[in-house]
Amino acid sequence: MSSIFIDTRRRSLLPGAPPARDAAPRRDVTAHWRPAISFGKVVAAGDLVALSAVVALTVPTLLQWWVPAFVAGILGLSALRGQYRTRITMSVARDAGPIVTSVAVSLVALSVLEGLNGHAGIFAETGVAAGVAVLAVLVARAGVYASIRRGRRRGSFGERTLIIGAGPVAVRFAETLEEHPEYGLRPVGFIDDCEGEELPQRWLGRIDDLDAILAGEHIDRVVVAFGVSRDYAMVDVLRASENADVDIHVLPRFFELGFAGDSHNVDVVWGFPLLHLPRPTLRVTSQAAKRAFDVCVATLLLALCAPLYGALALAVKLTSPGPVYFRQTRVGKHGKDVDILKFRSMRINDDSDTQWNADADARVTPIGALIRKTSLDELPQLWNVVRGDMSLVGPRPERPFFVEQFEQEIPHYQDRHRVPVGLTGLAQVNGLRGDTSIEERAWFDNHYIDNWSLGGDVLILARTAGAVVRQARS
Repeated sequence: MSSIFIDTRRRSLLPGAPPARDAAPRRDVTAHWRPAISFGKVVAAGDLVALSAVVALTVPTLLQWWVPAFVAGILGLSALRGQYRTRITMSVARDAGPIVTSVAVSLVALSVLEGLNGHAGIFAETGVAAGVAVLAVLVARAGVYASIRRGRRRGSFGERTLIIGAGPVAVRFAETLEEHPEYGLRPVGFIDDCEGEELPQRWLGRIDDLDAILAGEHIDRVVVAFGVSRDYAMVDVLRASENADVDIHVLPRFFELGFAGDSHNVDVVWGFPLLHLPRPTLRVTSQAAKRAFDVCVATLLLALCAPLYGALALAVKLTSPGPVYFRQTRVGKHGKDVDILKFRSMRINDDSDTQWNADADARVTPIGALIRKTSLDELPQLWNVVRGDMSLVGPRPERPFFVEQFEQEIPHYQDRHRVPVGLTGLAQVNGLRGDTSIEERAWFDNHYIDNWSLGGDVLILARTAGAVVRQARS
């Protein structure tokens, strides 16, 4: 497909583009599709059968604890790497790397555990089994994928697919899905801000209706193919719909020129590259990993900093009248109020909820100036992290008075409340703290949310530690 589609407001195409097809008659698209069977369970079952056969044939003694642990480790790592999530295009070659990694990590982990127990022979015993296991799983995957493709052609493993956009590219894509059921995507309709004419499927509504359509039509996948809707409007709607249990893909603009993004996140459907939006912060495993990391690190820091914590608390209490802690209501995840703890750095006052920046305020105490400069006033927020009010890394919490104002003035500001607020964040390690641009902070916060990873959190914490040391020395 070499031509560029430009006019998405009408069905007309530029010279050189494929001619528009006659509209397909409206029909009941549910008649030949049966309920979807779990893709992941079928693939996992194939892996289990292959691994069990390999172990039975290559391992001399099966009655040892590491035999089921070896198999379980491979299956578990494959699940964590997304190997058992429903996929559009299935490629054994694409799976080879993750399978080798899962087998190797399981083997090394078991070897280390056995070595600690004084037994060093497990690597030799399972080395052959590991090599054969990789080949066996690849062969099993090839057979399972072939079976799934046949099942999709007959109506199994189908996923109800909504197409955002009703332009010519979207229409051609929907027709391609009808012609190639082996991909398992069943188009159920289009949504766009301008009702399309002669569409092959139903026009279901406008972009703002997305939430209701996802629920009412029981959608499994969404493909953003672009139409008359403005891009920033779709960003708002897609982020607002992030709690929906659907996979979202984008058909990139100018894909005809070869732009398809990172191949790891792209499924090619009969020449149409679909870029998958990972939305990692929505995965249950990601949320659990982030929470476990927060609790472990925050608890460890509280234990290590206990002497310093006690000294600071005593200093605050002895240098000015009032409580040790300063408690303030901030806006947290999903707009819910949370009570944030700090060491009190100012004399008692009543205007902190509405006063923007008090760095040069005469009411700041001498010890308060020191702990502010070193960010040690925020050390009690580790208790907020342990309690679950906050995360170690995330958008910094703001006061309700200012949140209400910023949401009216700053584009996408409210989107930063999709995740728990943080002790530090991507905006802060890029110098956006204090009296700096709120719009840029919101930009960095949303970038962090859309591209979250546990490794990214570790990097932000390391950069935060470096920034605190540099600030303390200045």
